Amino acid sequence: QVQLTESGGGLVRAGGSLRLSCVASGIAFRFADMGWYRQAPGKQRELVATINRHYTTNYGDSMKGRFTVSRDNMKNTMYLQMNSLKPEDTAVYFCNFPGDTVLKGDYWGQGTQVTVSS
Repeated sequence: QVQLTESGGGLVRAGGSLRLSCVASGIAFRFADMGWYRQAPGKQRELVATINRHYTTNYGDSMKGRFTVSRDNMKNTMYLQMNSLKPEDTAVYFCNFPGDTVLKGDYWGQGTQVTVSS
C-alpha cells in the first residue's frame, strides 16, 4: 500500500523559511520520480517541484531560486526547502508519486498547510 505523509507546514512571516518533508512507504523510493504540488483556495493545483531518480530537478516558474527540492533515499524522504516566502505561497502543499511500471496510478499525500503572513 502506497502511503505519502507530508509534514513541516505552518505559519510563517513573509521572507521566512520552511522545510517540508514527505515520507514514502510502499514504493521502491530510490527508483521513484517524486514531486511537490500546491493548491491555494479557489485555484488549480500547480507544480512546485519535481525530482527524479537521477536527482534531476524541475521547478515551477515562481519557485525558481527560492525553493529547493531534495531527497534522501536512505530515509525514503523527499524535502522541500522554501526560502524567501511570500503571501502568495500560501497553499496546501502535496507530495506526489506519479506511479511507475509496477505501481500504476497517481498517488498523493494528505497535504500540509503553509500560510505566509504579510
